[in-house]
Amino acid sequence: MTAMVPSILPPLLLLGPLAVAVFLLALPHFRDSLPEAMASDRTSVRLLERIHVGSITYVFLLSLAALAQVISGSALAAFGDWLFIDSLGAIFMMLIGVVGLLTGLYSIGYIRHDLEAGLIDAGKVRIYYGFFSLFLFTMLLAVTANNIIMMWAAIEATTLGSAFLVGLYGQKSSLEAAWKYVIICTVGVAFGLYGTVLVFSNAADVLADPHQAVLWTALVGHAGELDPMLVKLAFVFALIGFGTKAGIFPMHAWLPDAHSEAPSPVSGLLSGVLLKCALLIVIRFYVITVGTVGVDFPQMLLLTLGVLSVGVSSLLFFVQQDLKRKLAYSSIENVGLIVVALGVGGPLGIAAALLHSINHSFTKALFFCSSGNVLMKYGTRDLRAVKGVLRVAPATGLLMMGCALALAGFPPFNIFVSEFMVFMAGLNEGYFWLMMLCALFLCITIAGLVKIVADSVLGKSPETMAKGDVGWRALAPLAVLFVLVLTMGFAVPQPVANLVQQATAVVMNGDTRPVVAAPWQTYDTVRAGTAGAVVAGRLPQTEISK
Repeated sequence: MTAMVPSILPPLLLLGPLAVAVFLLALPHFRDSLPEAMASDRTSVRLLERIHVGSITYVFLLSLAALAQVISGSALAAFGDWLFIDSLGAIFMMLIGVVGLLTGLYSIGYIRHDLEAGLIDAGKVRIYYGFFSLFLFTMLLAVTANNIIMMWAAIEATTLGSAFLVGLYGQKSSLEAAWKYVIICTVGVAFGLYGTVLVFSNAADVLADPHQAVLWTALVGHAGELDPMLVKLAFVFALIGFGTKAGIFPMHAWLPDAHSEAPSPVSGLLSGVLLKCALLIVIRFYVITVGTVGVDFPQMLLLTLGVLSVGVSSLLFFVQQDLKRKLAYSSIENVGLIVVALGVGGPLGIAAALLHSINHSFTKALFFCSSGNVLMKYGTRDLRAVKGVLRVAPATGLLMMGCALALAGFPPFNIFVSEFMVFMAGLNEGYFWLMMLCALFLCITIAGLVKIVADSVLGKSPETMAKGDVGWRALAPLAVLFVLVLTMGFAVPQPVANLVQQATAVVMNGDTRPVVAAPWQTYDTVRAGTAGAVVAGRLPQTEISK
């Protein structure tokens, strides 16, 4: 494994959003806690916004600082290695920092609109911003935890951090979605605890120092000494438990309700980041399992659940009329595609899964926030009533059309690159018919997305609808997300490419197959019209120990 360097960055990264969340949520009554001159709704909300911006900016900047050290070849550790940021965790930490910043900035205009429309009051604004920071903290804890018990606790805590956001509006549908989310995920993640305890108890009997049995890095290094049957059973429990939070079929039932009823920036955070954090824990257990029993067993389970997730969600996606519910099923489909890539395995499959996690996060955060603009303008999510967005709100219409085409996998958008890699990986590993089945399901989704563009974006607008876009506060963060989507489509930036390559080496730790030097070269060579393929090579010795 990569050498670990003691660092203050991991605890500092966690401290900022936690302190903000505690400060905001501990106030018994926000208005009464302010001086009289500041006690108006307008002034108190502006103060909340400044604190919120400080929190998300803090997370973003410290994530970049930690990311820079990881890309340079150092894995950061703290608190006796209980906190740990390697190249694999750094990918998801980066997503929390970037998507958290942009959805957090978008929240300002969105929440102001809801406040002016009477959907929430100043007290709920405090709750929203407080739990937003708490949500960021719990996800950061999940991706920086090296202690497997703490990984489970952090994933469980993300439910607490986000359930109040899902039920923010207090309507019957949103409260029902929040309770459904809490119950299903709590029961589901309990299976993850069973798997975690199985691995820990087995390792405590094997390792010379039982205290090391709780650390993921120690477990990976001694995976070959663990009991194969117990590890298989633990992986099944982990896949069910953490797969519930990731939205893998058939443990996905909470997701469409929660994503559709939450405020749109929260929906972007749930789909873009939370699902990926749960997938990271699945990947962590996958690495241990491969080191103990080989690739065949975990990959068989991943391929089965991945294809089912893609197939079922594509059919349900097509028939939805609620825009946000439609996007929620699209999230299940893309998570399924990531799981398929992991199941295909090999260096190209692993790299494709990680790159698709990044690409889907940016694209889905953009689409959910765009749907928030539609909701602000039309007052409904019903696609039968949302027509002519491009004519009514041109900027929102262009963004919505762009992210629909991106999600459909059209070039030059980012999803095309990672989906191309997924299918190349599957064909390289001999899964021809499986890839054809996935392609068929994706065609159904593409048809549904094209229908959104044709009817809702380009259709005839209602005659009574006033022309004019939403404010710049709701457009500027989306413009940045759109630039990221295009940038990742035209050319994967070199730092991201290096990070994905290093993370691929971490996941391939228990796999003896050759590791490619740059897995995405397959896409680059085909795009350039050359006959080259993936060039076999060796990874830096700091990344993997044989």
